[in-house]
Amino acid sequence: MNAERDLSPLTPNIVRALNDKMYEKRKVAALEIEKLVREFVAQNNAVQIKHVIQILSQEFALSQHPHSRKGGLIGLAACSIALGKDSGQYLRELIEPVLTCFNDADSRLRYYACEALYNIVKVARGSVLPHFNVLFDGLSKLAADPDPNVKSGSELLDRLLKDIVTESSKFDLVSFVPLLRERIYSNNQYARQFIISWILVLENVPDINLLEYLPEILDGLFQILGDNSKEIRKMCEVSLGEFLKEIKKLPDSVKFAEMANILVIHCQSSDDLIQLTAMSWMREFLQLAGRVMLPYSSGILTAVLPCLSYDDRKKSIKEVANVCNLSLMKLVTPEDDEGDDTSQLPSQETADRGTPDTENDSSLDNISVFAPRSSPAAAAVTLNLDGIVQVLDRHLCEPTTGMMTRICVLKWLYHLYIKTPRKMFRHTDLLFPILLKTLSDESDEVILKDLEVLAEIASSPAGQSDAANDEPAAGQTKLQVPSLARGALPGSCGEGARGLETSPSTPTMNSYFHRFMVNLLKRFSTERKLLEMRGAFIIRQLCLLLNAENIFHSMADILLREEDLKFASTMVQNLNSILLTSSELFQLRSQLKDLQTAESCDLFCCLYRSWCHSPVATVSLCFLTQNYRHAYHLIQKFGDLEVTVDFLTEVDKLVQLIECPIFTYLRLQLLDVENHPYLIRALYGLLMLLPQSSAFQLLSHRLQCVPNPQLMRSGHAEPALLSSPKSDSERIDYTELLRHFEKVQNKHLEVRHQRAGDIVERRLGP
Repeated sequence: MNAERDLSPLTPNIVRALNDKMYEKRKVAALEIEKLVREFVAQNNAVQIKHVIQILSQEFALSQHPHSRKGGLIGLAACSIALGKDSGQYLRELIEPVLTCFNDADSRLRYYACEALYNIVKVARGSVLPHFNVLFDGLSKLAADPDPNVKSGSELLDRLLKDIVTESSKFDLVSFVPLLRERIYSNNQYARQFIISWILVLENVPDINLLEYLPEILDGLFQILGDNSKEIRKMCEVSLGEFLKEIKKLPDSVKFAEMANILVIHCQSSDDLIQLTAMSWMREFLQLAGRVMLPYSSGILTAVLPCLSYDDRKKSIKEVANVCNLSLMKLVTPEDDEGDDTSQLPSQETADRGTPDTENDSSLDNISVFAPRSSPAAAAVTLNLDGIVQVLDRHLCEPTTGMMTRICVLKWLYHLYIKTPRKMFRHTDLLFPILLKTLSDESDEVILKDLEVLAEIASSPAGQSDAANDEPAAGQTKLQVPSLARGALPGSCGEGARGLETSPSTPTMNSYFHRFMVNLLKRFSTERKLLEMRGAFIIRQLCLLLNAENIFHSMADILLREEDLKFASTMVQNLNSILLTSSELFQLRSQLKDLQTAESCDLFCCLYRSWCHSPVATVSLCFLTQNYRHAYHLIQKFGDLEVTVDFLTEVDKLVQLIECPIFTYLRLQLLDVENHPYLIRALYGLLMLLPQSSAFQLLSHRLQCVPNPQLMRSGHAEPALLSSPKSDSERIDYTELLRHFEKVQNKHLEVRHQRAGDIVERRLGP
């Protein structure tokens, strides 16, 4: 700069001193400027004051020469000091050139800019608030300055500005929030620390309601919570904690809906602190906002469900997630099943699956979930069932999903079928395949929950409307619950229609029941390991959840038409073992034991026809139902059968069963030789079938205990294949049943011969 240039009212001496490289000389010039401006203030000469500020700004502070810029900065500060309380009128002209110097490459110059602005702000105090955004913007940049002196200077200015904001009641929060929202996403640690420090200050100013604008900055706060600096994380934690306290105090003024998705995102964070904090917020939101959160259920479940499978290393997150899950579940009520949401459902709905948890009903009751007092909006909230189903389906389908998550998914499905059955049945057709697939899960608890969902689907009254219109496929019998009223026994032994009345304790079956049974047997057929390892467990649990008679009747009906005779035989053997040994089947065994009702006779005939796939199982069924004469005649037919190792193994198992508590009544009947001669003959028939083995010795010893063998002989003529003299059982055509047995066994023989021929042909080759 040309020192001789006329820059009046600044004297040449002041101009030369301002351009000097020595700080002391520039300081002397600043004092002269201060004196000059004071004179103008006394004269009320605003024109000259503005002229001096303009010269210092354009000719010095914005000069290309570094020493000139330093002189301009100290000169502007001197002007501000001279102006005193009147500086507010010239703040824009004073501040802008100083802020420009914040971006200077020279760190010393940036420091002088901080110093100059500090003096300007110190004098103006509250008058600087209209310019707060530009000051904040400049300071946020200096907070990350690499030079420690500049950073120290900016911190002094920052503290001064915070004091001014805290003291003032005229802070313009509305215009500041957009800048705060922008700066909060800075990745620089110092800038983040600067932002958090300001948020903490604003939170503690009584006249500033930052909570109203929390949705604008919440996402940025959670991102800062993941900073590498422990100090910054702690500061952010404190800030979020203060906000949460305010939310609990003033839930009616909180914009829960605007922050729900932000929490959903951060509940899925890989950072433990972020995830735990977000999950804790979600817990409070669910309990404070109530049904306002329902539209976000699918997102919440997406975030919460994986956490339920965390190990002890993330125990805290798991516990909070569990509370969130139960709170959300409690928000779903029967009212959500009202209305018609057909328009919301896609033509192809996504599968979903769930399982009940009666154990957790009390847990749900212990969680207080309520809508805020501003609940008219909450009352209008509708459940996005389709979105929930998609999330549950995805988690159940993914092979990496943890066991506890799968269990929770199944609990959700059960809960939805209980609370919103009508709407849930629109998803059932696509839920069925994955629910059936889940039966192959490694966890018994998952399988149990899965069975509970399937049982609810099969027995829910909501499925009856579909059942009324669903005609069974060709060759299928439409199964219904047995009637309480006594009716005539169908002449076809169980193939006729049955009554519609049901016992209060008997769940009503719908169209999905038969489909469930068909598909369950198909799964057993294709996955023999499932049948071997879990078949008995699955069927026994189903007998507890549904009506055991319906299950056995339906499976027997289906197996009667099974083309894979080997599978049919294996399945019958399994069902027979369950029937004879499981405590869950006690009532059904009691019903079959005496054949005193038309229904029991009907069931016996139905089971018998399928049990014919396994000769030994058929005999055991006759023993169970006390049809000893028919059992004896069946055993006589065994001479015409192909005796294999498997056949003898089954006979061996039957002998072992006879020694079990289930057949205590049968063993006691051996004492009454006169009235049960065919029982003894049947047992001797089994004995003759057995080779000299441990089973042979066991049965032989048992028969040796029969009193007076002479009483076994009957002096009466024997009508051909007479039935037992029992009321309704007299209607059973045992001759026809015996013919059916022979027919089924001939089919098995043909299949075995065909297989043997195929094996020989393959071995011999072309």
